[in-house]
Amino acid sequence: MSFPRCSIIPPHVLQRLLAAEPGMRPAVEFTLRDSTQVRHRREVLATRWPGGHPPASQGIITSPLQQRAAPTAPATDAVPAGVPAAATPRRSVHDAGHGTSLPGTLVRSEGEDPSGDVSVDEAYDGLGATWQLLADVYDRDSLDGRGLPLVATVHYARDYDNAFWDGRQMVFGDGDGVYFDRFTRSVDVVAHELAHGLTQYTAGLTYVGQPGALNESASDVWGSLVRQWVRGQTVDEADWLIGAELFTDRVQGVALRSMAAPGSAYDDPVLGRDPQPAHMDDYVVLPHDADNDNGGVHINSGIPNKAFHLFATALGGHVWERAGQVWYDTMTTRGLVPRDVDFVRFADATLAAARRRYGGTGEGEEVTRALRAAWAGVGVPVG
Repeated sequence: MSFPRCSIIPPHVLQRLLAAEPGMRPAVEFTLRDSTQVRHRREVLATRWPGGHPPASQGIITSPLQQRAAPTAPATDAVPAGVPAAATPRRSVHDAGHGTSLPGTLVRSEGEDPSGDVSVDEAYDGLGATWQLLADVYDRDSLDGRGLPLVATVHYARDYDNAFWDGRQMVFGDGDGVYFDRFTRSVDVVAHELAHGLTQYTAGLTYVGQPGALNESASDVWGSLVRQWVRGQTVDEADWLIGAELFTDRVQGVALRSMAAPGSAYDDPVLGRDPQPAHMDDYVVLPHDADNDNGGVHINSGIPNKAFHLFATALGGHVWERAGQVWYDTMTTRGLVPRDVDFVRFADATLAAARRRYGGTGEGEEVTRALRAAWAGVGVPVG
């Protein structure tokens, strides 16, 4: 049976869990099955429809809340320059009550005091941190650049081992409590999934093969940016981990992924070994179908992840400064990245973005030299 997936937990991990833990089968099977509908919604909504809305023939029915959070213009249109002086995040966190109806019961709105529910408050803080970094560092008002409301739902389903962006909002499971803890614990996980929304409104990368791996990598980059920004860390102080708080003590591993050392994040008797490559020599060729993670989008993302890590650490300082700026410019500059971009063309686009931002001499030469070395370090040639 085919189960398309596009959430924070890679499908190969869930498949291992399904095989090893018969008692957890209903919950894990539901997580995989539920991803079929999530994937369809996200693919439809990520398409650059004229006017920003899918036609009625697509059968996408939205609630008034979701309509307010839906695109108001094509992703390729220019967005207003800068964040309005009085702009603030527009957060709302809802409780699904272990059901699957979205968005669920509203439990915390923008500006309200903490609810006392740790999942609610972690989601609220993670949404805010992501919005604040976009606003303060990149002068962007939310994911779409137009103040898009940030909607989240917690306590989704029962023992749900995932978190996802469905094209309009964030959704968090509580985890099974055996291998995975609640999915709001890692701010980088919140930011990772929100970044799928940022990609949706900007580059719109196709979720298959190399563009799909770049889509996943861009979310890991953004997750790491937010994690390091919240902690005030330099690139040398950061751990470069994604999902470090998700595993319970039962798992032999430190995180879902390591950007510094792809392939080393976990090695567990049940969940298996982290399969991410760090170099094109080890690129994993898989069929471009749902049973194989759409060509290994969660696997081969290790290659551009490592390239970004090499770039950022070569430049030093804070990741959200020059390294983050180049990646942000690459993803948000109209016409720079086609939806079906491969690793080589993306690397060239990062070089073009760096030259546009920093020029070709002085600081520009330092940035482009570090960028070329980073891509060379993972076996991706730069033109």
